[in-house]
Amino acid sequence: MIRGLDHVVVAVRDLDQAAAHYEALGFTVTPKARHPWGTENRLVQLQGAFLELLTVPAGVELAVPGQGVFSFGAFNRDFLARGEGASMLVLDSVDPEADRAVLATAGLSLFEPFGFERTATAPDGSARKVGFDLTFTADPDAPGIGFFTCRNRYPENFWKPEYQAHANGAVDLAEVILVARDPADHHVFLEAFTGVRELRSTSLGIECRTARGLITILSPVAFEGLYGMKVDGAGTLPCIAAVRLAGPSIRTRKVISATDNFGLGLILDPT
Repeated sequence: MIRGLDHVVVAVRDLDQAAAHYEALGFTVTPKARHPWGTENRLVQLQGAFLELLTVPAGVELAVPGQGVFSFGAFNRDFLARGEGASMLVLDSVDPEADRAVLATAGLSLFEPFGFERTATAPDGSARKVGFDLTFTADPDAPGIGFFTCRNRYPENFWKPEYQAHANGAVDLAEVILVARDPADHHVFLEAFTGVRELRSTSLGIECRTARGLITILSPVAFEGLYGMKVDGAGTLPCIAAVRLAGPSIRTRKVISATDNFGLGLILDPT
């Protein structure tokens, strides 16, 4: 089964500052929420996908990663020790056990099943239950990026039209853009992770058309040529360099450099 884009985790050191920045860019940002293990987030909901602004508060005791055990909190803590930016790429899921079977057959790394529930605040102030099942995997050639699939247990409680209305016209998470020294190195992993068997290779890199949106892996030169942004290659590659958001009311392309957007390039594009 071909999976689609679910969300991108954007690790930031100051969650309130990041949320205010995104609001100034014309995004609606959800209220602050706290995971059971201590990390905190605020979301930018789009149509069927979202950006997760996430921070690791000081003093939080996080699970220790180990053999077969993935620690979401520790991964993002360690990511933030190196800098801010998009730390994790997440695909949607309807069956975590089926995901595990497919990923195992493909020879990808697997970690212990992980799920959680918490109480969220609706736009009207009411409390509602949300819950998720996460299936973590890894690309050994991209250790600085976290990868997992996510099943939303209560989508009717999670998605809210009020949170999906953005003054800047953003509607869809159209593309996630990774940068790697050699995009071809990640071809096999991306096929298995997405379920897409026919990736498109070009002189610029690799394009994967998922069930919801594109995943593109570009070389640093191609990324700079297309978007005018440079990626610091000093030990940071591969990385999630940018996301492209689209909407019918966006009239002209707007590119916001990673240096001006908490380590993640942001591209607003007409549909």
